[in-house]
Amino acid sequence: MKFQEITEKEYTDFWEEHPLKTFLSSPKISKLREKQNWKTYYVGVKEDKKLIAATMLLSHKRHFNKYEFYSPRGYLLDFHNKELLDFFTEEIKKYIKEKKGYIFRVDPYLIYRQRDIDGNIVEDGEDNRKVVEELENLGFKKVPVEQTEQVIWMFSLDLKGKTKEEILKEMKPNTRNQIKKTEKFGITVKEIGYDELDRFQNIMIETGARKDFKVRDLSYFQEMYKLFHDQAEVKYFITELDLKKYMEGLEKEKREKQEKMDSLSDAKYNDGAKKNLTNEIASFEKRIQESKEIIEKTGKEIITLSGSMFMLIKPEVIYLSSGNYEEYMKFNSQYLIQWELIKYGIENGFDKHNFYGIPANINEHPKDYGIYEFKRGFNGYVEELIGEFELPITWHYKLMKIIHKIRG
Repeated sequence: MKFQEITEKEYTDFWEEHPLKTFLSSPKISKLREKQNWKTYYVGVKEDKKLIAATMLLSHKRHFNKYEFYSPRGYLLDFHNKELLDFFTEEIKKYIKEKKGYIFRVDPYLIYRQRDIDGNIVEDGEDNRKVVEELENLGFKKVPVEQTEQVIWMFSLDLKGKTKEEILKEMKPNTRNQIKKTEKFGITVKEIGYDELDRFQNIMIETGARKDFKVRDLSYFQEMYKLFHDQAEVKYFITELDLKKYMEGLEKEKREKQEKMDSLSDAKYNDGAKKNLTNEIASFEKRIQESKEIIEKTGKEIITLSGSMFMLIKPEVIYLSSGNYEEYMKFNSQYLIQWELIKYGIENGFDKHNFYGIPANINEHPKDYGIYEFKRGFNGYVEELIGEFELPITWHYKLMKIIHKIRG
């Protein structure tokens, strides 16, 4: 085995065919990082002139002219090949030390232990605890999940070999009903281009302020678009509702309910049916009035409800970012966006729809448990990755830890 620097093309060709590939380990991500003063290196291991392991190393200058090194979702190799894992790690450690690195971070795209829809461990399922043990034997230290840079807990839905009808049938009844309602309301999903990305970011800003999370600058979404959109690897969507058409539909349903009620006799056995119809008519009237008030308030008959960003790199569609205008959350348009992208995945040969981040340890019902509940409604399973690890390279590692702790 021979460790060496490799070209970006060699890495890209290897990445394209590797089962652990994801957008974060794409060379295109390095272009985004380089705009933030990170430098990129590609290294690998060859055996008989054939590449059998590779990773993308990003470095960033910190204190004392020392560098942090990070391999997003690296390595790309067979983690169960202990000889290869050990050799690659030791060579990377020497390589980073030569380049004045003091720490090496890595967060492999590898499942820790297979879980079911409720987050319970699947007996005899995929189990990579030995990989974690080996990384720790090599000197890596596990980073607490709340301090990791990337998502560790996810929720996914298998699409391979499934039809749209099967996927829809297997969803939770409430989720299926919400999708049908959004379609009935006339909500539309619209893909937006580069010049409209500010519309998406505005939704994110409103959501971030409400949920207390930091929103990326518009430049991030623009750069991701420029890097990935030509190959249809990133897509941005918004949902819209034509209130005029929506009210027309409500008026039609209201008339139908009224006609049905008028057709009922005054017999006692019709009292229950009449009461239900009266409540439904009142509900239609309320929604019509609310729609009129929105038009009066905004001056618009077509309103934007929500937005989402998806990464589409086979084998998976990843639901990366999303937001909703709070006053329009009652329309539940995110259900429709998910359904449209699930259908897109099936039609275009994707194996998995990855709803991405959920709170850690969901069985403890953490703060953002509702995020998991929303995604769980589509059916699927919980995924826990092995996590993020950091490898001390020089004595500066401890010093940097002290500095970061002091600075908070």
